[in-house]
Amino acid sequence: MKEVNVQRNYKDTVFRMLFREKQNLLSLYNAVNRTAYTDIENLEITTLENAVYMNYKNDISFVFDFELMLYEHQSTVNPNMPLRDLIYVTRVLQGRIKDKNLYSQIRIQIPAPKFVVFYNGADFQPERQTLRLSDAFEKQMEKPELELTVLVYNINLGHNTELLEACQLLKEYAQFVKQVRIYAKDMPFPAAVESAVDYCIENGILADFLAKNRAEAIAVSIFEYDEEKHMKSEREEWRNIGRKEGREEGREEVIQILQKLIDSGEAEEVERLISDREYRERLWKENNNGK
Repeated sequence: MKEVNVQRNYKDTVFRMLFREKQNLLSLYNAVNRTAYTDIENLEITTLENAVYMNYKNDISFVFDFELMLYEHQSTVNPNMPLRDLIYVTRVLQGRIKDKNLYSQIRIQIPAPKFVVFYNGADFQPERQTLRLSDAFEKQMEKPELELTVLVYNINLGHNTELLEACQLLKEYAQFVKQVRIYAKDMPFPAAVESAVDYCIENGILADFLAKNRAEAIAVSIFEYDEEKHMKSEREEWRNIGRKEGREEGREEVIQILQKLIDSGEAEEVERLISDREYRERLWKENNNGK
């Protein structure tokens, strides 16, 4: 078993605090793979903060049974995860084979990568979904020559029941998150987290973990909530910018259409464009290749 020194120069999460423990991580691995592994002697664990200069905030990566696993917890589903994971896994593999000769006639063996996201945000998401790197290709291909898939599980209570039942800690984590949300409806978030911690300890939900790590669990939950609010605020700001740019672009295209009609001396067409909505929509599609 390789010892891992946990660095405290980053903000942790309750999810990672739970599953950085090797036995807990193994239970999650077993649940995901539906396979019972009992031998953990060869389990290597590394957090992404300690791996090849990456600085992810919610993740655990490890090598077990010749598989390179990347588990990430998210409160929002990020469509760029396949690209992020491609960059990450490339750097990890570079580190693992740095002393190997890539030009040798002997094939270098590498662990098989596998990418999983555990989603527990408040927005609706399906039970499971697969994000594909090829969806980001500017040119879509029937059989892309490079592919990377990320499996996303919705771990909110009521979803993926089989997975939650197979990993008791994951189920209790989902119960903790739900309890925080219940209290947050009626009180400030810091107070909601404290109340949820008290409730869970009293009702045997992550009781040992929360009793032992009470102060840190409360602190990281509040930080995670503040970070999520900040990210949502930024996304909304960019959406507003996009809407504004879209409106400005639309006005510019209308002006171009009008100018074409004026230049060609079609005054009646200009009048029709102003008064006839269906005609405007048809001209718009003609000038935007049917879009």
